[in-house]
Amino acid sequence: MKNSRKHRIKSATIGWSFVVLAVVMICTFTFYPMVHAFMMSLQSGTGTNLTFVGLDNYARLLKDPTFLTTVKNTVIYLIIQVPIMIILALFISVLLNNPKLKFRGFFRTAIFLPCVTSLVAYSVIFKYLFSLDGIVNILLMKISLISEPIQWLTDPFWAKITIIVAITWRWTGYNMIFYLSALQNIDYSIYESAKMDGASPIQQFFKITIPLLKPIILFTSIISTIGTLQLFDEVMNITQGGPGNATMTISQYIYNLSFKYTPDFGYAATVSYAIVIMIGIFSILQFKVAGDKNE
Repeated sequence: MKNSRKHRIKSATIGWSFVVLAVVMICTFTFYPMVHAFMMSLQSGTGTNLTFVGLDNYARLLKDPTFLTTVKNTVIYLIIQVPIMIILALFISVLLNNPKLKFRGFFRTAIFLPCVTSLVAYSVIFKYLFSLDGIVNILLMKISLISEPIQWLTDPFWAKITIIVAITWRWTGYNMIFYLSALQNIDYSIYESAKMDGASPIQQFFKITIPLLKPIILFTSIISTIGTLQLFDEVMNITQGGPGNATMTISQYIYNLSFKYTPDFGYAATVSYAIVIMIGIFSILQFKVAGDKNE
């Protein structure tokens, strides 16, 4: 009994020695900042001169017109861009999974490359492409689709379109990789059996591919939702939230509250937790929509 107890203690000590550093790092750099940010969200004041105000900051959110505008802008990006990106990534992955397609490796690399480029660099490039005298307007005028340049960056509607196009260009390839890896794990004999039964390619896609990719589609939808709700770099570098606040996102508003306006770290932390709440709500909705009816 005594030897067995010593052995268990020794085994536990060895096991904890491998994970204790990771646990300490996670607690220090993840959980502590989360708790500290929540405590800060219950305070208000200028700079570091904060006083406890309870839930006043959360009540302030509902009356803050700038915050409500940023929520509206972010949700617009979410409900338009995420479905387009998911559908496009799924469609491209199915095409590139075709074993008869030549140069598959080249096309896969070309479509994936945008998501490894610098966020700032590609945002600045898009800003120049969609400027008043940029390549996009020049090409559209040369092929006679438009008669005068479109105000891509200064018109509220077109500025949102520019942001959506930029995000879709960068992140479609990222989601495509997940679908490609999942498609390659589907037994090809399933499709052969479906062909023998007379199923068309469209029927195979909707009756076989989509159901088998359901967990991956849910995963990519959730991570894309989280990324869109935290959208910052593209808006900051392409439109800077303008014109007015027409393209400003919640994350940019947090940045402005902390560093651009008179620093109000307590209220900025409150807005940060609003993103956390929104992520939780959208994730639960997606699980409910995509969930198994038997669960």
